[in-house]
Amino acid sequence: MATRARQRLLDTAEELFYAEGVRAVGLERILAESGAGRASFYRHFEGKNDLVAAVLRRRDEAWRAWLDERVTALGGGPLAVFDALAERFARADFRGCAFINTMVESADPESAAHKIADEHKKRVTGYVAGLLRNDGAADPEGTAARFVLLMDGAIVTALRERTTEAAARAKELASALL
Repeated sequence: MATRARQRLLDTAEELFYAEGVRAVGLERILAESGAGRASFYRHFEGKNDLVAAVLRRRDEAWRAWLDERVTALGGGPLAVFDALAERFARADFRGCAFINTMVESADPESAAHKIADEHKKRVTGYVAGLLRNDGAADPEGTAARFVLLMDGAIVTALRERTTEAAARAKELASALL
């Protein structure tokens, strides 16, 4: 039972934080929508910041698994990351990058949320570097940092434009780097 309450809290918080922002969603709303009680919440989390950290850690793992699965399905090359992003941008519930959004909301670089979001970006950069290394790129780490810059820019632009075109433009620029 307790595990299901924790799962409901995480699921509800993740959905609400992504849709509306971490600051905009209060604990009362999470409790109401998850159906979990306050005592149950505090059995699993020290407070909202602890919940935010748990949501981000879980989302990091899920997002990177999704990216790897989609890149593989789309041919496995480093440019496929942009095709995967285009798929994400086409989703009706697309609201940018949960990690960029969190860093913007939690401007304190010493906060747990900011650190987890930063670590996510480092892991994504490492993943892209691996794709580039496997593809024979001369400078996989340096090129990966540039790819992630293009990926982040495409994510923000797609959110602003509400189209998938940013992924295609970023892919074109990334192709020129290769």
